[in-house]
Amino acid sequence: MTDGDPSLQRRFAAIRKRRWFILGLLGAGLLGCLWLDLMAGPAGLSAEQIVLGLFDPHGLELRHRIILWQVRLPDALIALAVGAALGLAGVETQTILDNPLASPFTLGVSSAAALGASIAIVLVPVLPLLPEAAMLPAMALVFALGAGVLVLVIVHYAGGGRETVVLFGISLVFLCNALTAALHYVADADSSQQIVFWTIGNLTKAGWPEVWIVAACLILILPFSLRQVWLLTLLRGGEAHARSVGIDVARLRFWGILRASILAAFAVCFVGTIAFIGLVGPHIARLLLGEDHRLLVPGSALCGALILSAASFLSKALLPGVIVPVGILTAIVGVPMLLGLLIGRRRQA
Repeated sequence: MTDGDPSLQRRFAAIRKRRWFILGLLGAGLLGCLWLDLMAGPAGLSAEQIVLGLFDPHGLELRHRIILWQVRLPDALIALAVGAALGLAGVETQTILDNPLASPFTLGVSSAAALGASIAIVLVPVLPLLPEAAMLPAMALVFALGAGVLVLVIVHYAGGGRETVVLFGISLVFLCNALTAALHYVADADSSQQIVFWTIGNLTKAGWPEVWIVAACLILILPFSLRQVWLLTLLRGGEAHARSVGIDVARLRFWGILRASILAAFAVCFVGTIAFIGLVGPHIARLLLGEDHRLLVPGSALCGALILSAASFLSKALLPGVIVPVGILTAIVGVPMLLGLLIGRRRQA
């Protein structure tokens, strides 16, 4: 059978059409989860009131307008932005490190963000021109980006070796966790509770400024990721194959880690260390869409956003009148999903 065989071409066209259809279904599912997230809550807003409030805000009474536009919409949209950012960062990390268990947190970015947030909570530093309310996310962001810079330095001096990157990233995770535990140990009861609450992950603290910042980061990084889809797809065939066709693997890994670090840093600095989105989202997308990164990159972002949006809805719907921290739900759902994926892959081997 040759490349010009009509049956082969029809089969390839059918596979491509099916994958685009799946991508469309993911987008539709994302809109459905967004709608459910907007509906969830104790205020009792009806579907008609939400539609009216979205298209004609002044048609709602003041209290309902405040609930929709200042509470529910920012919560729902930050879930989409953070989930998409972590999903995109996850697929890049897994590809450039050629490790199915890699995620943005493998690089130590999340643990460094937790360390920065803990310092802000316990030591309460004061910086000129920076409001006190912005200190915690600013410290988390600076430490997260600092971890990314350290990893990039190691990538540069190690020639882009993935084993070195993984080992350094895991070492950084343990170091940051140890320092965070030390701060936790010396903190008073109130500060200790704040550290725990932040590290669990919570979407309800985010407002419109946070939504715009994370969304802008995602919009700026995504085109650069899409420009690399062919190179990333070739890299999945192995480093030796990628080098044989002229790809500078070390350079590709450097820029991939840079993008993943920025995405993860901006995603976690406002909402805390939400786990498993960057790990499980790309695996689900890979099972549905294959290894073609033209579809896998946007598919991973959609899967990440879909998972976190669904978790955001469940956090409000499980216990009436109580909002469960979304990080608890992503971890509880993520562990069985990860084990199922690992078992299923072993059976296929």
